[in-house]
Amino acid sequence: MPKPTDGRVLELTSWHHDWAGLKVAVLGLGITGFSVADTLVELQAEVLVFAAHSDPQRAELLAVIGAGLVTRDLANGQTDDLAEFAPDLVIVSPGFAPSHPLVQWATESKVPLWGDVELAWRLRDKVGKPAEWLAVTGTNGKTTTVQLATDMLVADGYRAIACGNVGVPVLDAVRDPIGWDVLVVELSSFQLHYTNSMSPHSSVCLNVAADHLDWHGSAGAYSDAKARVYTNTRVSCVFNRADPATVTMVEEADVVEGCRAVGFGLDIPGPSDFGIVEGILCDRAFLDDRRNSALELATVHELEGVGLGSPHMAANVLAASALVRSFGCSVAAVHRALLAFRMDHHRTEIVAKAASIQWVNDSKATNPHAAGAALSSFRSVVWIVGGLLKGVDVDELVSTHSARLRAAVIIGVDRLALREAFARHAPELPVFEVDTTDTGEVMSSAVRLSAGVAEAGDVVLLAPAAASMDQFRDYADRGTRFAWAVREFLGDEGDDDESTAPPPEPGR
Repeated sequence: MPKPTDGRVLELTSWHHDWAGLKVAVLGLGITGFSVADTLVELQAEVLVFAAHSDPQRAELLAVIGAGLVTRDLANGQTDDLAEFAPDLVIVSPGFAPSHPLVQWATESKVPLWGDVELAWRLRDKVGKPAEWLAVTGTNGKTTTVQLATDMLVADGYRAIACGNVGVPVLDAVRDPIGWDVLVVELSSFQLHYTNSMSPHSSVCLNVAADHLDWHGSAGAYSDAKARVYTNTRVSCVFNRADPATVTMVEEADVVEGCRAVGFGLDIPGPSDFGIVEGILCDRAFLDDRRNSALELATVHELEGVGLGSPHMAANVLAASALVRSFGCSVAAVHRALLAFRMDHHRTEIVAKAASIQWVNDSKATNPHAAGAALSSFRSVVWIVGGLLKGVDVDELVSTHSARLRAAVIIGVDRLALREAFARHAPELPVFEVDTTDTGEVMSSAVRLSAGVAEAGDVVLLAPAAASMDQFRDYADRGTRFAWAVREFLGDEGDDDESTAPPPEPGR
């Protein structure tokens, strides 16, 4: 077929349009990259995947479905093979920053550049009536909020699925033959950067704090990417009243006419808000007489019973409730889902209790904002911290929480910044470093050091405030290894009903 023009590519907004013969370069062969390639091959596009390394099984499957694969060092500035392929469209996996040589080639060559979310939005009509999207982003709390919202919708009888940056890739969700009423889509700042046409039913940015500055280049660019979640929202923009950045985002958002702004916070809610009154979580947005009354969703006491009682978790509950109430979910279903909710692994997960000491895994705290929320939940902490800091300043995190620390154990490659922050703000604090590069030994060493200083009533908290890929496969691998090391160290002392499976094999 003739080479499509840029205009023709941009006009492809349906599964049922003609994608056949379109030349598409896919950057990356992780979970996202493979789902993109698989989708495009199904649409009869000509697909060439570029990857720095490839999982053998995915590489084999690519060959089976008929997609090409280039495996090489993608960061060395070489772009000849991409230029020779002459793609009509480039689909970027989230790990590829705008500064990456292949991304820069596409930008300079004026080749349309999309992420998987942009592609999924355009293809959402494959299975009958397209599902509505509830879009969730934020520096901290995304996954919990998405899981809560999904559980609430399911409790009310909707066919709902968590997808995007959590659960299944969003492209797999839109292609599922079962069909869905609503997708609850977790969106990272990376995914939002490459998204243009999405128009969700409702959206939320939970909070904003500096993160991923190495990828975005500046705090402003990171915040701008997060703000895209509100663009073209049709029904409700849910925002955090306590976070001025999200307030500004909603005020400046280009939304569909008639879209409402709905605030959430831990204080007393105004009309059109969600909040807390005398220990009761309330909805003052989605009822007829919202100026004079409110709907009771749950109590703080009930949240405490399911591990959602801390301030940051209660805020996530309110945000999720606002999203699903905007979709028509009943108050009764919200309440049922909350009472049945169980926290995800690696998010303030109690691994063990022994000698009046709690061991808590919050490996999912991959940035200072998330780590600060975890630290705020406890009075006396032995803090295991460190990894890849992603260009983020940890000074404020250390100064804010130094008074609650019994000691700190630093892991990971970016130890210098942490060491200097502790020296400035907590010079008397015992600070230990794990300097082994053996993935299998990092957590064993950290646990032994922590046990040596922890006292009755303390919490030993893994809240790294950093990414994990310097020493671990991902945050889940890091958390699993921590949990196993704790159980191995405590032996029969640990009061714990979790699995005691052995740790995974070393690797990233």
